[in-house]
Amino acid sequence: MFSITVRDHVMIAHSFRGAVFGPAQRLHGATYVVDATFRRPELDADNLVVDIGLATRELAAVLGELNYRNLDEEPAFAGVNTSTEFLARVVADRLADRIAAGALGEGARGLTALEVTLRESHVAWATYERGL
Repeated sequence: MFSITVRDHVMIAHSFRGAVFGPAQRLHGATYVVDATFRRPELDADNLVVDIGLATRELAAVLGELNYRNLDEEPAFAGVNTSTEFLARVVADRLADRIAAGALGEGARGLTALEVTLRESHVAWATYERGL
């Protein structure tokens, strides 16, 4: 299996509901380092997993929809605890939609899996992996 990873970051604000979250129930900010890993069993005709420039552009576009936003105020997340795990899935699903729409080019049609990791800090992160 071949893979390529691109990286970006996103800054958000949010709060959580539930005693399990302790002080994070109050509004707070987070800056995530975001890695998106694209996988496929064989390289394309140009010996690529996916065009790095297109992958970088599309990850930035997905994160741009979240960047500098209070997620508590976003209708798409109404009533949802936007945990790191949950947000990893949101980013992966939105990237998958862009792949399906052809935003990463025809060569990306051979991708079989996508993994997104959001790093909260140097000691904690969450990953979501999905098939394509």
